[in-house]
Amino acid sequence: MHIYKYTKTLLGTNFPALTHKNFRIYWYGQCVSLIGTWVQSIGQTWLVLSLTGSPLLLGILGAIQFLPITIFSLFAGVIIDRYPKKQIILMTQCTSMLLAFTLSALVFTHTVRYEYILFLALILGFSNTLDMPTRQAFTIELAGKDDLMNAIALNSATFNLARILGPAIGALIMASFGAGWCFLLNGFSFMAVIVSLLKIEVTPYVRKKVSDFKMLKEIKDGLKYIAGEPALLQTLLMVLIVGIFVFNFNILIPVFTKNILFQGETIYGFLMSALGVGSLAGALMVSLKSKSGPNMKILFRSSIVVSLMLILISFTKSYYYTAILLVITGIFNIWFSTTANSTLQITSIDEYRGRVMSVYSLVFAGASPIGNIFAGLTTDLFGANTAFLLCGVLTLIFITLLRLFFKLKKVRPLTP
Repeated sequence: MHIYKYTKTLLGTNFPALTHKNFRIYWYGQCVSLIGTWVQSIGQTWLVLSLTGSPLLLGILGAIQFLPITIFSLFAGVIIDRYPKKQIILMTQCTSMLLAFTLSALVFTHTVRYEYILFLALILGFSNTLDMPTRQAFTIELAGKDDLMNAIALNSATFNLARILGPAIGALIMASFGAGWCFLLNGFSFMAVIVSLLKIEVTPYVRKKVSDFKMLKEIKDGLKYIAGEPALLQTLLMVLIVGIFVFNFNILIPVFTKNILFQGETIYGFLMSALGVGSLAGALMVSLKSKSGPNMKILFRSSIVVSLMLILISFTKSYYYTAILLVITGIFNIWFSTTANSTLQITSIDEYRGRVMSVYSLVFAGASPIGNIFAGLTTDLFGANTAFLLCGVLTLIFITLLRLFFKLKKVRPLTP
């Protein structure tokens, strides 16, 4: 009994978001579901590379999956502000579950083709267009504003623990039974988050309906609000740069593993897990320091470190050194993304939070089509090591120029 009380006190002190029942139940469901997501991710990437042998076609797949986010995210933000977020997430999670079962059936029946995977990825992209910003905006309803940064850090910890376990499990399943079982496992894993959503009860924030509602006017109003808030604008521009040039690991790492390190599925899973180990460590560090609040300096410094790690990876020939650099990359990736997410949500007022987070999804995930095509094309033309180098150098240049621009404009960034 004393141990239980001590553990509860310890968790409440270091991870206060877990003291909120709704967040805790939802978080448990995510722990299971996200492992399945990463199992499918590694299975799909390797399946496409095996079917086509083309890094460019792999890049096109990533671009197609994120293309709907690029086009429709701004519209999604208006919907999120006007309807209960829990119901939206239930709908998108059920859709993703059905898509995973469909892909597994195609593999098991030996009818899978690149075109079919492309089509399923497009549908998943439409689902994620609503799902991603809704889940981001839903967090504050589950944990409250005071514990928001801690909740975001815990979500990142869950995501990156799954990034460690998922690729390792996925690589083992692929090597032993084939990729079809990766997709089947992911389909069943969605049931955990669906059940958790059905159990929680929240008071949703929904904007009052107005008689002169026009979607384009609502979008314009949201963009105008962001442009008038320097902390929001600077954060979103930094996220855009990182989204284009940094978050291309699903393209670069498998090709780097195969063509530069001359290794197979097991080492690919190992390297993806190394990135996850670093990300998990970074998330735990952020969660323990969450009371200090977001800091714009952390955004800048962490993005610079990440760009330097990408440059160093381009010169490695050993998967051990690559893994170490990916661990460091993962740590500072999470410092960057968690700080950016917290800054946007804490700075935004309730009326605009859905639209702000939809723009965040647009620049964070919607930049992926550009980034995936860039990574796939440069890998095809110059090799994976040169692609890593270019991504690192361009991130370093653009982030530095952006920081100098805001300083010259004498825009005062957010401070703790």
